[in-house]
Amino acid sequence: MSILTDNQMQDKPYFCPNCRSNRVKFSVVTTYSQSFMKDAVTGSISIQEEPTPIAEAEPNIHCRVCGFTGNELRFVKQAEREPRHNT
Repeated sequence: MSILTDNQMQDKPYFCPNCRSNRVKFSVVTTYSQSFMKDAVTGSISIQEEPTPIAEAEPNIHCRVCGFTGNELRFVKQAEREPRHNT
């Protein structure tokens, strides 16, 4: 199952603005909401719904080299400032 679609993320190069070494290893960070009800006495979960994704205006990207997480535009802008050229 792929959660990434063409309209969610830009089809542009990334460059980590933190470690400035990673151009290829990234993860997209997704936020979910999950409703549940607990028993007031025991604290056990009595009802639990399926998690639903929370729509975000811009995806958050995680650098798998240094661990930095930021909005996608930071990674795209860093790649534009320091482009990699084919040789």
